[in-house]
Amino acid sequence: MLKFIGFGLLFLLVSFTVLTLFRVGQNARIAARDFPPPGKFIEVNGHRVHYVEMGSGPDLVLVHGASGNTRDLTFSLAGKLADDYRLIIFDRPGLGHTPALGRRGVTISQQARLLSDASKAIGLKNPVVAGQSFGGAIAMAWAVEHPDNISAAMLMAGATYPWEGPRDAFSARLAHPVFGPIIARLITAWAPQDYVAASIESIFEPQPAPKGYGASVGVPLVLRPATLIANAQQRDDLRDQVRALHTHYKDLTLPIEIVHGDADTIVGLSVHSERMVQDVGSANLTVLPGIGHMPQHVSQTEVIAAIHRAAQRAGLR
Repeated sequence: MLKFIGFGLLFLLVSFTVLTLFRVGQNARIAARDFPPPGKFIEVNGHRVHYVEMGSGPDLVLVHGASGNTRDLTFSLAGKLADDYRLIIFDRPGLGHTPALGRRGVTISQQARLLSDASKAIGLKNPVVAGQSFGGAIAMAWAVEHPDNISAAMLMAGATYPWEGPRDAFSARLAHPVFGPIIARLITAWAPQDYVAASIESIFEPQPAPKGYGASVGVPLVLRPATLIANAQQRDDLRDQVRALHTHYKDLTLPIEIVHGDADTIVGLSVHSERMVQDVGSANLTVLPGIGHMPQHVSQTEVIAAIHRAAQRAGLR
């Protein structure tokens, strides 16, 4: 009897594994079909980088946050900047359509170097670099380590300083070299739509997500196993990396404009942006009352004004 139970459990496990892998492949095909690259590719140091280009005027680079891609910034913000700037919106390594730089240990310094070199290859010269959330860390690594290829930095709820508290357990599990690939495939195959919708809403709180955002941003792209793992590894490593990076901020003299909501519970205003203006004399902070973590969508007037100020202070407008 126990033998038959064992065979039955093994059959169920094998069947579940096969069905999971089938659904993973099916969702990958859906992502490729429904969300193909909207932009172009450039090869930099042997690595392909995907970017969207639009508009004309002074050079402006937009860098998305964690779990994002170019579609987050082209959803509505980029179109409102295209009359005033030549825009380059990058997919960061491992996300969207830019392949990961490595299986593990991709640092914000490596990402900043790749995107800075890509911007040069595209033909940009000393752009304004604007980053949201994790993209803010990339913008600051770019400013610290590639000062000859940036005119100003603009941060939207940028994650730029080390913070207190335990590691994020979810990211740590997904980043695990053994368990992460298993968890990622289970999420890809079985994550319910209600869970996905609730996750999007939680990022925007206390504001609602814009109508159509979830369908436009390409959730199937975000839920690919390789993307889930790359995103988790980068998030899990970010605190240690900004701990090393932030000691160099005091030496910066380039214009820095910051917009940050005081209702942001994901990247705290006081930990990151208020500390930045204390440390850096050239940093200017605009606090957004009642606004959460996604000002690029819910406070576009203030975001665009800050980008204009950064460009003006850099002598580009």
